[in-house]
Amino acid sequence: MMKDSGIDQALQTLLAGNKRFAAMKQTHPNQDKNRRDEVTASQKPFAVVVGCSDSRIPPEILFDQGIGDLFVIRLAGNVVDDTALGSVEYAVDHLATRLVVVLGHAKCGAVTAAAKGGDAHGHIGGIVKLITPALELAKGRPGDFVDNAIRENAKLVAAAIASSEPILQKMVQEGTIAVIPVYYDIDTGLVEVL
Repeated sequence: MMKDSGIDQALQTLLAGNKRFAAMKQTHPNQDKNRRDEVTASQKPFAVVVGCSDSRIPPEILFDQGIGDLFVIRLAGNVVDDTALGSVEYAVDHLATRLVVVLGHAKCGAVTAAAKGGDAHGHIGGIVKLITPALELAKGRPGDFVDNAIRENAKLVAAAIASSEPILQKMVQEGTIAVIPVYYDIDTGLVEVL
């Protein structure tokens, strides 16, 4: 799938864990006292997951991972701002995490709200503004408008992370990290690579 076997292995580990979750055959790895003790001094997560704040999509559970396995950043609509980008930079630059996954999901409330339009009062308007380009890309495409926008949003967020200067873009170009958009189907429990 990827040129780098370490990055490919990280993605395969996530997808295998997701298949276990979808089949309700989780192994709940790294969720015991030994693992808790092991990570007290330091962390070395094998993947960064940029996901939505939606309570139905906790990455550690739907990828069947444990303590210290994932570096998770969650904002409504799985959008990124400077703080989220700084968090990704920290994980890849300081913790040597090589895979960044952007986790879009079916029935995303943030994308749905942005698609419906209307008054996005308070700070919600900032989230809607970040999702709007995905809505534009989804217009006129066959299929469900909102679902198409959710998928486009994950792709756009992945592209924004991969092109973020000065750290992330350079690491992507050097092949040090990979940024992959994925889509989680709430009904089936399965994740697909976009």
